[in-house]
Amino acid sequence: MEGDTTVRRIKPFGTQQYVAQDNNGAQDRCENNGYNGEPKRKPEVNLYLLREGLAASLVSVFILVLWALVHLSLQQLVIGKPTGEFNAVRARQHLEQITSAGPRPVGSQENEVLTVGYLLKQIEDIQVETAAGPHQLSIDIQRPTGTFSIDFLGGFTSFYDHITNIAVRLEPKGGAQHLMLANCHFDTVANSPGASDDAVSCAVMLEVLHSLANQSTPLNHGVIFLFNGAEENVLQASHGFITQHPWAKQVRAFINLEAAGVGGKEVVFQTGPENPWLVQAYVHAAKHPFASVVGQEVFQSGVIPSDTDFRIFRDFGNIPGIDLAFIENGFIYHTKYDTANRILTDSIQRAGGRYVRDLACATGVALLSWFVTLLSVLIVALLVTLLGRSMFWYNHFYASVCLYGAAATGKMILIHTLAKNLYYGVSEWKLGDLYFDVSLLLWCCSLVWLTQHGLCSAYAPMLMVAFPLATRLLLAKEFKHRGASAKYCVLYLLGLALPYVHFMFLIWVVFEIFTPIMGRSGTEIPPEVVLASLVTLATIFLSSFFLHFIYLVRSTKRIMAGLGFVFTIMFLLVSCGLFFPYSGDLDSPRPKRVFLQHTTRTFHNLQGEVESRDSGLWINSFDYTGMQHITPHIPEINETVRTRCREDRPFCGYPWFLPVKFLSRKNWYLPAPEVSPSSPVEFSLLSKEETSWGTIKMTFSVKGPSHMSLYLMPHRGASLSTWSFGDGTPRFDLSGEYFIFYSHGLDAPTWTFWFEIQPPADPDPSGPEGIVSVAISSHYFFGKDQRTARLEEMLHRFPTWAFPSSWVSTYDMYRY
Repeated sequence: MEGDTTVRRIKPFGTQQYVAQDNNGAQDRCENNGYNGEPKRKPEVNLYLLREGLAASLVSVFILVLWALVHLSLQQLVIGKPTGEFNAVRARQHLEQITSAGPRPVGSQENEVLTVGYLLKQIEDIQVETAAGPHQLSIDIQRPTGTFSIDFLGGFTSFYDHITNIAVRLEPKGGAQHLMLANCHFDTVANSPGASDDAVSCAVMLEVLHSLANQSTPLNHGVIFLFNGAEENVLQASHGFITQHPWAKQVRAFINLEAAGVGGKEVVFQTGPENPWLVQAYVHAAKHPFASVVGQEVFQSGVIPSDTDFRIFRDFGNIPGIDLAFIENGFIYHTKYDTANRILTDSIQRAGGRYVRDLACATGVALLSWFVTLLSVLIVALLVTLLGRSMFWYNHFYASVCLYGAAATGKMILIHTLAKNLYYGVSEWKLGDLYFDVSLLLWCCSLVWLTQHGLCSAYAPMLMVAFPLATRLLLAKEFKHRGASAKYCVLYLLGLALPYVHFMFLIWVVFEIFTPIMGRSGTEIPPEVVLASLVTLATIFLSSFFLHFIYLVRSTKRIMAGLGFVFTIMFLLVSCGLFFPYSGDLDSPRPKRVFLQHTTRTFHNLQGEVESRDSGLWINSFDYTGMQHITPHIPEINETVRTRCREDRPFCGYPWFLPVKFLSRKNWYLPAPEVSPSSPVEFSLLSKEETSWGTIKMTFSVKGPSHMSLYLMPHRGASLSTWSFGDGTPRFDLSGEYFIFYSHGLDAPTWTFWFEIQPPADPDPSGPEGIVSVAISSHYFFGKDQRTARLEEMLHRFPTWAFPSSWVSTYDMYRY
């Protein structure tokens, strides 16, 4: 028996393999494996086949080294030293002062008074300090009121009243005609101190303002530093500035500072529209520019359930800009763990003929292997889900690589090994050549497709075409005369290093973003399917130019045995529940997100009388596992208290803060005492009149807390024709319902709105009474009204690895 070290004397196929033959003896290669009689003899040449162990070792070391290089590059932050340009230590002091106020929801004293007061004090100090210099500094406190519609989270309408913007204008003392806008936000979601999102950006902007104002040479153009106080309320403050502030007309470009993670390198993930000079300016100005056009196209595709002020400035201001964000460690984004101590000071400092048929057949084999591999891995993911072990990788990412990566790699090797042994019947070097061409062809197709659709991401497949092709051409002589020698393999891997390290960086970005997102994507999207698909696609992409190695090795038995062993062990460990999804470790938290609302619901009939009333704890899980891991700790939260959607009530009759019921259809409702906020919502119908054009106009007034949600549900046959929001045209009909998000700052007047509705020609006798159902929910995110004794008691029972975000709410429904 031949060993793996044997050098085999093999005979080339001869010209009949890729050259058309005469019609008398020709048969399709797909039928007879390319053999037709005795091949023409050529001089025999000693050609090396790869040893199985060497092939596996080289590829493994290659992948691991490049993955290590990706992580090493991500750690190479600019080590900051306090200079006249930028003092990261001083910026950190700002960060710690801002976050010391705690969570800063819109309308709270922490947001509207404490943080605003601190920012104004620092800005005024800079103003006094630089008064004698070449610049003038103007400060304006804006309290805008406005409304707009946005196609985010299924689409809804937003209304804001007396929210806060701090606009600072720095320009030469002679004034400036053109202005650059820099934007950050200092508000937060409820229950999170928001160090990365987005206090650190505001701290950076304060220090940049101090640095620029102290320059002895005047700026060529002016800069507006916008500290906006209502971004988490779905981009309201930026809309108020860009559509209403008098300075906005002079803005020619903007920079938006954001966060979807905590620390690390900031990445440019959106630019434009058009205006490439902005990117060039960033490249020249940044010490270590870090950007990804792939990230931009993924983000703007809507796959990621998030948005930034970039969209508002672009769409409502029609100005180009750059969106920068920290993306690392997104697990603690919007949680209590987003604290100042987690942000490194360094992060702050950095910011034809037979051949065509053969190629077609080989391409079919490759595509088939990809399809079967993906299908097989998805079956494994389904089994993991059915076993109740979903999201095991949330706290153990590399366990998913071992499970799904081993399954994907093993399945691909198995399919190509079967093709080599059963279809082609030989292991010879020209098959390796052919499958290299298959990989090149598929990457060329992706390059053409992306280019044809005008996507800038086409540069990625371009790298995966240019470098492997150049490498193969340079090594053609070596391969022809010696086959797959060790020298050829090493040089081949070196030639792939640059495109592969870049592609592995893109893969890192994808996993760094999507893995945490699965922890807040609701109960309807199966995360195992998503992550298993991502791991499989990453395996397919990375293995593309290693496919031909399978045809150059004598055997793949040991490789498949090793992969099978890894897969089996990992599957058993996952099935046994060894990998718990969540962690309360303060150094590396992986929290389970749960929303709790202590709410009182009141339902009125057509006569205005109370039809029913109840109170309870309304609980939402924002990941796929639901209450599976919570029930053992809090037994009363179980399947017996699962809610059912009442289709005859707006948004199922529950106080949704945002229109995301399609993401989280599993929720729970525990009976609880009635809530009694000190400032209950006041909702009244001011007038109801029939217009001359056949509609009914209703005008309402609302007085309540800083955050409220309005739901409108026309009954069957009725339709909204116009209203007082946005441009007057009702938009974003969510399955027959409309959602209006409202917030206000301090000292806001009573909210008044109206709409016109067209009555149905034939009322539905089986439906609810009247022509429209109107509901208003109020949300108390801060102050004494945020907590109740029942809520506090429940919060203390949650395990340390859970992050229950809680508040008090009310829901009132009326029929008209």
